[in-house]
Amino acid sequence: MSSIKPWPRLRRGLEYDYRVLKVRQDMVADPRTGHEHPRVIIDSADWVNVIAVTKDDQLVLIRQFRFGTRETTLEVPGGLVEPGEDPGAAAARELEEETGYVPGRVVRLGHVHPNPAIQSNVCHSYLALDCVKQHEGRQDAGEDIAVELHPRSAVPQLILGGAITHSLVVVAFYLEHLLAQAGETR
Repeated sequence: MSSIKPWPRLRRGLEYDYRVLKVRQDMVADPRTGHEHPRVIIDSADWVNVIAVTKDDQLVLIRQFRFGTRETTLEVPGGLVEPGEDPGAAAARELEEETGYVPGRVVRLGHVHPNPAIQSNVCHSYLALDCVKQHEGRQDAGEDIAVELHPRSAVPQLILGGAITHSLVVVAFYLEHLLAQAGETR
């Protein structure tokens, strides 16, 4: 049993709302000493990532510019879970909006905390099977996404070769791998 105790929040800081996330600095107390410490918290809606696979075993991936790294990245489709929305439904919605592909079946892979040191949200990962192209997609304002198909068997090379570097995308593929190894189909 752990002897680690929660750090009580003494004061909630002023919140800055940036639409996709909110940032604030709270004052907390060290449970061992009682000393006060500032801690930055980033609140965001939960996220979804979708490993989308077509009926002929092609991955539906997206390429887009990322402002944090100032680079174009190769990723799986994904996005924000809307308030009150089921994450599985959000996965299917984001897949269709970004790519125009509709899944035959959506399977939950699991979830992770993107950065529990400073973030409060969860990233859910899903596997979308038997995906079929229905239209060209309906990208949100401010999105510029190119859809690419890659053989599903290429995942190790895409990750190890540095084509896929987004940590949460790598985690989604790892969760899929672990479930396949365990013989689980959820």
